[in-house]
Amino acid sequence: MPPAPPAHSASPQAVDPARLARIATLDWDALEAEIRSCRACRLCEKRKQAVPGVGDRRAQWLFVGEGPGAEEDQRGEPFVGAAGRLLDNMLAAIGLKRGEGVYIANAVKCRPPHNRTPEADEIAACLPFLERQIALLQPRLAVALGRPAAQALLGGEVRIGAARGRLHAHGELPVVVTYHPAYLLRNLADKAKAWEDLCLAQRALESRSGND
Repeated sequence: MPPAPPAHSASPQAVDPARLARIATLDWDALEAEIRSCRACRLCEKRKQAVPGVGDRRAQWLFVGEGPGAEEDQRGEPFVGAAGRLLDNMLAAIGLKRGEGVYIANAVKCRPPHNRTPEADEIAACLPFLERQIALLQPRLAVALGRPAAQALLGGEVRIGAARGRLHAHGELPVVVTYHPAYLLRNLADKAKAWEDLCLAQRALESRSGND
């Protein structure tokens, strides 16, 4: 069974059954249009644009970050600043490339003001979008980059230090939890741990493919 959603006090629109049902039927283009016009939480008030996600729509790998930063808010694409360059290097280290077998999304699709951490109700309002992206992608594995992403995929409060280093699951989707690239830019000593997590993810995907 899928994990319980994170505890939060969501707005009525965020948990509106009609909204959930509608999002669950959308194709890619309609989903991205819905994300760009969304006003389900306060994050819409100061965004320049929503950032749905980017990459291969038949990807085996799904990477989920926290939310758009200032540059992402300007350009409409996730992970385009310094953290994005580090993410690209992380992908390359395990033989992956942005846009080729990889899809990149965020727990929230609009930039939190001043790049603050998304609130639980904001993550909850955006969760139907992430769920629909997962349903359309059918990825083989997800990597949660940072605590808000792990919270969105696993439910409840998550401590990265305690959650990393082992496999989790979002329904039937295997999930590996690791540090966000922006965190790694400030904490270089933890890059080795992130490398271990990526290797774990790669082994898990290879094992899953071998069992099919």
